[in-house]
Amino acid sequence: MAFAALAFFSSCTKELDIVPEGSPSAQNFWKTKEDAIKAEAGMYENYNAEDFYGRGMFWFINASDDMVTGRNKPEADNIKNFNRTYVGGGYTETQWSMRYAIIKRANDIIINVPAIAMDETLKKQIIGDAYFNAGLVYFQLAANYGNDKAGVPIVTPESDPSQPIARAKNVNENYDYIISLLLKAADNLPLFSAMKPADYGKAHKTAAWAYLSKVYLYKKDYANAAKYADMVITSGQHDLVNTGFADVFKAANNWSKEYIWSVVCTPSGGGTGWGSKLPGVMLTNKAWGIYNGWGYYLPTKELYDSYETGDQRREATILKPGDKFMFFGAERSFTKDGGATSNYQFKKYMEPFSYANPIPMHVNPNGDNGTTDLNVPLMRYAEVLLIKAEAAINLSGAGAGDTEMNKIRQRAGLGTKTGMTIDDLKRERRNELAGEWADRHRDLVRWGDAQVTYAKPLHDFDGSVIWPARTFNPQVHDVWAVPQREIDNSAGVIKQNPGW
Repeated sequence: MAFAALAFFSSCTKELDIVPEGSPSAQNFWKTKEDAIKAEAGMYENYNAEDFYGRGMFWFINASDDMVTGRNKPEADNIKNFNRTYVGGGYTETQWSMRYAIIKRANDIIINVPAIAMDETLKKQIIGDAYFNAGLVYFQLAANYGNDKAGVPIVTPESDPSQPIARAKNVNENYDYIISLLLKAADNLPLFSAMKPADYGKAHKTAAWAYLSKVYLYKKDYANAAKYADMVITSGQHDLVNTGFADVFKAANNWSKEYIWSVVCTPSGGGTGWGSKLPGVMLTNKAWGIYNGWGYYLPTKELYDSYETGDQRREATILKPGDKFMFFGAERSFTKDGGATSNYQFKKYMEPFSYANPIPMHVNPNGDNGTTDLNVPLMRYAEVLLIKAEAAINLSGAGAGDTEMNKIRQRAGLGTKTGMTIDDLKRERRNELAGEWADRHRDLVRWGDAQVTYAKPLHDFDGSVIWPARTFNPQVHDVWAVPQREIDNSAGVIKQNPGW
């Protein structure tokens, strides 16, 4: 095994140093506390990969009605259009292997760290982190590739990594295994409030509970989804950022009470920056000649028009032509890049670019690696409230999620409502989490709304069609195609999803 030993949680500013450690053998590794710490850091190596939380599975999220590709990219367009010719291409082909690499590293920790003579509290935390990371990436794999016909391979700590493993019989088998991992994670992990600032970014107890609630929601076990969401809500650890929705996406609030789980990001750690490139990816192509924005994942009129009048989240989420905003210390009026397919841009990740001379304190000097000092959220407390509301409505009917949804609505500057239905929940989830990793496309699929939604074209600011209607077959497109390399490398043990 090769471990990248990361000085991963060295300060509140999260400047990460990547120190090559060579390739220690199994015989001389797993001896000391330092080995356990290096192994833990090694699980996070892929968090810095462009195709992990920079783009990667965001190409799948891009299939939703909230956004369009933004630039002429045939492979990306084929993904959005559910065209199997994307299979074997570079954008998503590594999604399995990168996640199973994390699972392998987590499994190695689970097997080897218990025997190391070291502080027991630290040992327990590292083992909990391994269970959490394995559960998280398994969830990402299962939700995107698994259904009632087949799940994804379950590679346990006892599995022989040299032998290909067939897919689980269905996705619920995966969900049950993921639940077991996250329960063990929660048992071992500390509360976030008990962690030292140097350890911020590592897994913690309420993050495990939050993902348990989401797994149970996807499993349609609404009682347990509500149970674990309530455990987060009543833990005393979390709350909404109460100074306004836009403030959620300020680097100063990376570790606010709304934080559940994020990609730790720095603009210049280790000399190259670290973490998710999504802020640079979503920035308008060429950024008006000032910075190398990439111009992908641009909002649609459908998303813009979905907000209620007076919803402060709309202007905090989307830039449209003529909107005023700060960029590199100067006020600008928003205009799109000439080749962009939409006149909108997501605004959520723009705060680091607002400062005068933001490089390198806030923004990566290298526009090809557009990380910033804003941690990109993967799960926020607001989503936990929405999970509780959705579970409650499914259990008890209209009005059962009013308490949770009204907290979110009031923060957005909207009035409270009573008797809110599942349709209200769907709108609140869309408007709260647009442009984030929460995954609007997966929501539409699990709600059974994808076929009807995608049968409609998508529009630009002026009402012109920027994406034609698409054909979504719920018997095929409810999951994505298994990467061809995984089928080939397994000598056919791993089978393709039917229809792909």
